[in-house]
Amino acid sequence: MVRFEHGLMCDMMATPVEYMRPQMDHSDPTDTFNLTAIGRIHSDFPDKFGIPRQPGLADDAVARLVLAPPFNDPQAVRGLEGFSHLWLTFIFHLSPCHWKPLVRPPRLGGNTRMGVFASRSTHRPNRLGLSLVELLDVDTRKGVTLTLRGADLVDGTPVVDIKPYLPWAESIPLARTGFAPDAPTQCPVVFSSAAEGVLSARADSDSLRRLIIQVLGQDPRPAYRGTEDEDERDYGVYLRDVNVRFRASPSPAGNVFLVEAIEPHAPSSRRTMQE
Repeated sequence: MVRFEHGLMCDMMATPVEYMRPQMDHSDPTDTFNLTAIGRIHSDFPDKFGIPRQPGLADDAVARLVLAPPFNDPQAVRGLEGFSHLWLTFIFHLSPCHWKPLVRPPRLGGNTRMGVFASRSTHRPNRLGLSLVELLDVDTRKGVTLTLRGADLVDGTPVVDIKPYLPWAESIPLARTGFAPDAPTQCPVVFSSAAEGVLSARADSDSLRRLIIQVLGQDPRPAYRGTEDEDERDYGVYLRDVNVRFRASPSPAGNVFLVEAIEPHAPSSRRTMQE
């Protein structure tokens, strides 16, 4: 059994230990480990829907990792500013505790099953995630806050470890990549006049526009939604403090995503990340 222990804010639906406990039962005590969250993410993604499926695919997604006591000692990050990128180990805390040996990767259309360990699915035995992010700033004036770029993490994500990225050890350009050989294709994104009007009135107009294009251009819709001709419904994705309403329009060259409206959305439990 792997047992996760959470030491941050008490806003989870279960007790600190139980909410991260996978459905496993080993009798060997050496199979039991305790993980304590060292900090929490504050990001541009207040909801799971729309988050890029890999890190680094939305450069305008800015996040803050706020470390919690006793891990917010400035000495713990001494020298970290010398690195441009970091590995974050985190918990998929919004995913269910149960898992299955087969998953349906979105890259394969959501219908083909692959082994969970041959995928990067969020539905994993221990719900551990690994994300490579760019480090923009290290602030130690009041505890420790790291500003990050390109994070694919929902707001509130608990982080359990930080490690510097070393390209000479961890970059393997000729590695085989199985059923995901290339980055996802970027689809065109256009804005209605109403959406343009909302953007023009915002202080973060340019960065929000880029973020919307980066997120919608990767087609955040469920992979198992049916044929393109059948999918004429409206969707909404929460980014920062807005709800971006959009729909897909099929064309001979592929889908074009139309942003129909940008509406206010201000959850009380988060702080908006703006540039």
